[in-house]
Amino acid sequence: MHNHSNLNSTPITLTHFGAGQVMNTTGGTVENGVVTDANALSAEMKAFYDKTLITLAGANLVHEQFGQKRPIPKNGGKTIEFRKFSKLPKALTAITEGVTPAGNKLSVSAVSCTVDQYGDYIEQTDMLELTAVDNTIVEATKELAAQAGLTLDTVVRNELVGGTNVMYAPKVENGVETEITLREDLTEACRLRVKDVFRAAAELKAVNAPKIGGSYVAIIHPYVAYDLMQEAGEQWVGITKYVSPESLLKGEIGTLGGVRFVESTEAKIFAPAEIAEGLSRLHVKTAATASTSVAVKEALESVTFDTPVEIWVGGVKNTVTAITAGEDGSTLTLGAAATVSAGDVICGTGGGRDGSAVFCTLFLGENAYGVTDVEGGGLQHIVKQCGYGNDPLNQRSSVGWKATKVAKRLLEEYMIRFESGSAFSATATEN
Repeated sequence: MHNHSNLNSTPITLTHFGAGQVMNTTGGTVENGVVTDANALSAEMKAFYDKTLITLAGANLVHEQFGQKRPIPKNGGKTIEFRKFSKLPKALTAITEGVTPAGNKLSVSAVSCTVDQYGDYIEQTDMLELTAVDNTIVEATKELAAQAGLTLDTVVRNELVGGTNVMYAPKVENGVETEITLREDLTEACRLRVKDVFRAAAELKAVNAPKIGGSYVAIIHPYVAYDLMQEAGEQWVGITKYVSPESLLKGEIGTLGGVRFVESTEAKIFAPAEIAEGLSRLHVKTAATASTSVAVKEALESVTFDTPVEIWVGGVKNTVTAITAGEDGSTLTLGAAATVSAGDVICGTGGGRDGSAVFCTLFLGENAYGVTDVEGGGLQHIVKQCGYGNDPLNQRSSVGWKATKVAKRLLEEYMIRFESGSAFSATATEN
């Protein structure tokens, strides 16, 4: 598989279908997996596969469903505009009898951004197409659709979590609540609670953020949803109790405090960065006092870092400059002396200073952001027959997708990024 961000491809004929299937093309027929005239896909089949890709990819597009939609304009350049409207002030000046007032004007501002292309493809051999029992075009399309959906959803999500309107869950231990103002201070004890949901909704109401279908919406990770539902108890209204369950949002799991919750495994997680060999959390093996040499339980290969890796040691920021392998564990060489106890966590930066993963729940009002639409040319399904490009023996065909996408925050005050810990913070990884 090859990743390409710029694919200039034209959809042409399929070269394999399931046994017994007959498919008309513009220049002939595909029967029992054989193309009798391989000039082009019929318009009907092209539309079918394009729609299949968009439908399957759409299942993963949770983050984009609440944004202003803009089509990709053909021959319109790489810049797209989203519009936001300023609110009119109160008209508190009394009108004079018989005199027409000055009136007002609708203030519209344009937010411009540049679209990008994303895409990928799968190559297939002629032998696979000849011998495969399943329709490989269909199976490849399913896998590519899932990839496309997750890719485009992540593009939107990454834009949304960059917002400036943020709230942090307070730390609650032994009934004592402590305010948190920095991501690095969040721990497993900082969980999203019922009162936090009401608080976030109140913040949106206070700025007159319009609701989405009568409610505010929150995109939540399953781990955080688990914590919240456990705490909410009977206050949580699951979708089975809805009066009109047919009007569910994509991924919706229930409501609380006038907020409809949509669940996604792609809800952003800020977790400790990797230190070495895919590990982001290490554990102190032997206590040390004011030492730049710390033994850890994990067995790692020896390495000297060209650039010191930033880490948290005992809740204090430090760096690791080298790792020395040992028979039973490893030894870290730190950039500054540290005092540690056996069992302490040493972790990369990015999440909590104690190694906790931090979860983002996005509370949204209407028109908070804009996205380009996957339909109308925003997402394309591309099939190439054997013999395309440099393939003199007709040995390779390919199936791929290409998308043009951008997302843009429009009204920061209409969205809140609520950061919290979870019962799963100790082990969750970045997504």
